[in-house]
Amino acid sequence: MFLKRLSVLNYKNFSDATFEFDAKINCFVGKNGIGKTNILDAVYHLANGKSYFNPQAVQNIKHGEDFFVVDGEFEKNSRSEQILCSLKKGQKKILKRNGKLYEKFSDHIGFIPLVIISPADRDLIVEGSETRRKFIDSVISQLDSGYLQQLIQYHKIISQRNALLKYFALNHVFEKDTLSIYNEQLDALGQTIFEKRKAFLADFVPIFNTYHQTITDSAETVQLVYQSDLFEKDTLTLLEENLSKDRALQYTSVGIHKDDLSFEIDHFPIKKFGSQGQQKSFLIALKLAQFDFVKKQSGEKPILLFDDIFDKLDEFRVGKIVEMVNKEEFGQLFISDTHPERTENIVKTTHQSYKIFNL
Repeated sequence: MFLKRLSVLNYKNFSDATFEFDAKINCFVGKNGIGKTNILDAVYHLANGKSYFNPQAVQNIKHGEDFFVVDGEFEKNSRSEQILCSLKKGQKKILKRNGKLYEKFSDHIGFIPLVIISPADRDLIVEGSETRRKFIDSVISQLDSGYLQQLIQYHKIISQRNALLKYFALNHVFEKDTLSIYNEQLDALGQTIFEKRKAFLADFVPIFNTYHQTITDSAETVQLVYQSDLFEKDTLTLLEENLSKDRALQYTSVGIHKDDLSFEIDHFPIKKFGSQGQQKSFLIALKLAQFDFVKKQSGEKPILLFDDIFDKLDEFRVGKIVEMVNKEEFGQLFISDTHPERTENIVKTTHQSYKIFNL
């Protein structure tokens, strides 16, 4: 599977642009701020129905315009697939496949498998647990539409339970039976989601470790540790034990929506004890493991986006990454970089077909 053509209209800093792509390697080079990352984000938009970098959809419209359109033609299983995503101010975002409107964006997730590696991934290290949960959930959701629906339903019930807790506090009332209905629903869904996350990480962590050892030549030892209240007690018990706390806080303080993934180097938090280079290697290994996992589970090679990843990496680690990309298990690759000569030297060593776009 690969992206043959991309057209953008009023998308971020682009008024109107069309690109015809190589089936293997495509590079965007130019100064900072010229729009290299925006092109990669447009590709991401087609796969996920949203921007990787800006969750506020309306902010992806070019300044001074009323709408944007991102349109792509993919080749998948020897068939042409057109994906179009558009948004007009004041209206709902539209996502279409071959001219047919998706009623639910979630139905599209996983159809175009894609992995992005970007400096913005550092949020996985420095931000709170929600960012890391989203990473786990996004990988599983690409392969299991049932999981995504369970997750949506779980968060809907959490919102309803939280609204009820606020209502109780505001009106000085308490109805345990009504709360119990939500507790039971959360228990069933929470256990299923927990088991799927646990199974995913059991498969994922060894892949991650292999990639990390390759990138660093086994110079560092790192850990991915799944943290969840459900290792100790089921959701129903946790909710009952924390009822007084939840009533005081007016929200649900325990459950799988509080899970985390601890990123560690030599069993210490990489956020505090890892250098910039070590953190970057960790994140690249994480995303390459995502690529490998999705490829094995789906039977398709995901599109891989490298956004400015060669900065802050030494020559050895860059060489290791290029060496891996040169293998047949990788499909179409997009690279953005500020140094045209560096980019061309890197892609030439792969002995693959390539295109370079000077922006």
